[in-house]
Amino acid sequence: MYTQTKVKAGLFGIGLQAYWNQFEGLKERLMGYVDQVAVEMGKFDAEIVNLGLIDTPEKAFEAGATFKTADVDIIFLYVSTYALSSTVLPVVRKANVPVIVLNLSPQASIDYESFNRLSDRTVMTGEWLAHCSSCAVPEIANVFNRCKIPFFQVTGMLYNDPHVWKEVLEWIEAANVARIMYHNRLGIMGNYYSGMMDIYTDLTLQYATFGGHMEVIEVDELSGLSAQVTDVEIEAKLLEIHAVFDVQDNCLPQELHRAAQTAVALDKLVVKHQLGSLAYYHKGSGNAINENTITSVILGNSLLTGRNIPVAGEYEIKNVQAMKIIDSFGAGGSFTEYYAMDFNDDVVLMGHDGPCHPRIAEGKVKVRPLEVYHGKVGNGLSVEMSVSHGAVTLLSVVETGDGTLKFLVAEGESVPGSILEIGNTNSRYRFSIGSRNFVEAWNKQGPAHHCAIGKGNLASKIKKLGEVLKVKTIQVC
Repeated sequence: MYTQTKVKAGLFGIGLQAYWNQFEGLKERLMGYVDQVAVEMGKFDAEIVNLGLIDTPEKAFEAGATFKTADVDIIFLYVSTYALSSTVLPVVRKANVPVIVLNLSPQASIDYESFNRLSDRTVMTGEWLAHCSSCAVPEIANVFNRCKIPFFQVTGMLYNDPHVWKEVLEWIEAANVARIMYHNRLGIMGNYYSGMMDIYTDLTLQYATFGGHMEVIEVDELSGLSAQVTDVEIEAKLLEIHAVFDVQDNCLPQELHRAAQTAVALDKLVVKHQLGSLAYYHKGSGNAINENTITSVILGNSLLTGRNIPVAGEYEIKNVQAMKIIDSFGAGGSFTEYYAMDFNDDVVLMGHDGPCHPRIAEGKVKVRPLEVYHGKVGNGLSVEMSVSHGAVTLLSVVETGDGTLKFLVAEGESVPGSILEIGNTNSRYRFSIGSRNFVEAWNKQGPAHHCAIGKGNLASKIKKLGEVLKVKTIQVC
């Protein structure tokens, strides 16, 4: 199993070797700037591979090979002064990862009065060169564009500029999520819900976009694992269920026992196949053992989702990818769809049956018995929750008609109010463009009827992830 825990971010600065003999102290000053960038980046959860100042084409070739060997996920290019594009291109071509150009001035402004009082023109030029980080950026951009190398910019100040480090952090987080997705093992268990055509997806396209591995699993395997679960394991799982959930008094002991047994089996399945996410659906009809298994998975799958192993029902592979992305940003990632519209309060009610994400719930998740799983076989225990109130982001991984995937994003707010107490997850969401405009703008992009919901405003990060993965991102609000 892949064990690297931190994203690797490459860092290098550029300069012009011809300057060093002409302007005393300039090289050391610029190297200090690069080190300052490394200090700031070191505050984030990343491994920084800092190659210092690259000032010749020869060093650029060496730097590219070093980044390649180090297996960096993203490169930050700090433009410290004017430098030749030939000191940049070999680095990024060899490394072949996203490159972020840092155009950071050492100060908000040159002290013109002090600068113009300098008596030595050479000293003046050296001082100017220590401030002209923006000079080489057009040259670099020109060469990148002509070489078909995507690049992104962060412009600001080296010191005391929160915008700069927020942007850098988001790029690092996006690269980290891309790395997680690349190494993720996604279990797909069962089969599609017959006729639900919007959720069908091209598995090879998923591989091509995100990487990772998909393990095709039979429900029979989960049933077999369930048969091996011990009473001791069931008792331990029951304690966990009561600790995590608010189990309602009308939940029968035999149903809790059944759910706990299947939850233990799910844990074993995850360990056996080293899963980082799971999509499942199975009718269960005609096979009593499998029906017993598949009608008792909701609590166990909710526990897995709360442990950073998101689980999507209805075999929704695209949506479990969206859930994994949001989860990897540390924001939850729960399964949802439209439930109804409330025009009086201008909100959209959204939720879903099946697993929930306990860690983003408003209060403790309730466990309720259901006499029927609507549209599905059998009955058993289910979960009921609302997403905690505050900022939220919706994400859909959309399969287009031209053989590509795109991200569809909306930011909104989970707001208090009446919900449908039907033993499902459901919440009330308000959007800045209003509920009518939101649903029309969202639907226009042709997503599946499911999407993922997470806490906080994530659109900026998801857009960066889209750039890293070369996936188009549409934000409707």
